[in-house]
Amino acid sequence: MVVYSVFMKNLVFFLLLFASAAPAETVGDFRLSVLTDEVPGARQMAETESGLLLVGSLRPGKLYAVLPGAEGQAEVVTFAEGLTMPSGLALIGEDLYVGALDRVLRYRAIEKTFRDNPQAQIVTDKLPDKRHHGWKYLAVGPDGFLYVPVGAPCNICESEDPRFASILQMDPATGETTLYAAGVRNSVGMAWHPDTGELWFSDNGRDMLGDDVPAEEINRVVKPGAHYGYPYIHAGDIPDPQFGKGRNAADYVPPEIRIQAHSAALGLAFYTGDQFPASYRNALFIAEHGSWNRSSKVGYRVSVVRFSEAGPVYEPFLDLWLKGEKVSGRPNDVLVSGDGSLLVSDDKVGAIYRVTYHGR
Repeated sequence: MVVYSVFMKNLVFFLLLFASAAPAETVGDFRLSVLTDEVPGARQMAETESGLLLVGSLRPGKLYAVLPGAEGQAEVVTFAEGLTMPSGLALIGEDLYVGALDRVLRYRAIEKTFRDNPQAQIVTDKLPDKRHHGWKYLAVGPDGFLYVPVGAPCNICESEDPRFASILQMDPATGETTLYAAGVRNSVGMAWHPDTGELWFSDNGRDMLGDDVPAEEINRVVKPGAHYGYPYIHAGDIPDPQFGKGRNAADYVPPEIRIQAHSAALGLAFYTGDQFPASYRNALFIAEHGSWNRSSKVGYRVSVVRFSEAGPVYEPFLDLWLKGEKVSGRPNDVLVSGDGSLLVSDDKVGAIYRVTYHGR
């Protein structure tokens, strides 16, 4: 099991301060190492079959390729810059797709071209361009289509454009979109269940209703086109004080899992590797970016949901980056690497962590 000790927390602070030089340490059954701390604003990750790690960013407007090496010695190549919020990444075959505010870009044969100033092709430049919740996350479905969330352009509002507060299904060849899920305030994490093929996604609840309302949501798509409540009903059963009058919670899809309000649940990944114990098979890892407008901070960790006949069980997995009210990192995305380790991006310190299992 994971050991949440004071020593482990102090170790992580040390690693963050001296990432390029510090060796990894083993505590409990899991080992945390810093793959690199040279990816400013690290957001969504994608990994090629050969192990090349591709990383998006938000404010630097850059795209990175990370070639794993000795701990803390990974080579980082910036292969694109000057983009607007290129935070979302997904691979289809050899091609990299990038979500950058109002557009989706394609970089052909990225493994062969990332050192050669690759030029992007525009798949579409007709997505909504509002910057509020404007960062994009990309996922590739079992059908080969791209899935693209479009956040609400506000804390709480109704929008005439139905693409706001939704998840879109996109044809990667043409950029044409259809509505896949409605009433989704701000999803920055999607993952396809390895057995059922269903899409699960995170959704951040609205602000300014208090420290503990409404909960963050982890949702599941059973029926494409369904409505998940925003801006009328939050977390499955809480009417919005402005927009919820006369609305019936039963008309909207409730979340599968509720997480502490303001934790900012972002990236998701089902564990499909064979390195972690069997109890983690198909478990859902969640990057909790952390609160910004709560009286005391919450989140700033990686959590995990394991499933059984009794239902989902949510618990912290790496509760390491918040000590009192002091924050040392902000997990943004999680990815199961080809070797079965878990990668975690941190956009506060520009780091990629690798979590490996060393128990018996």
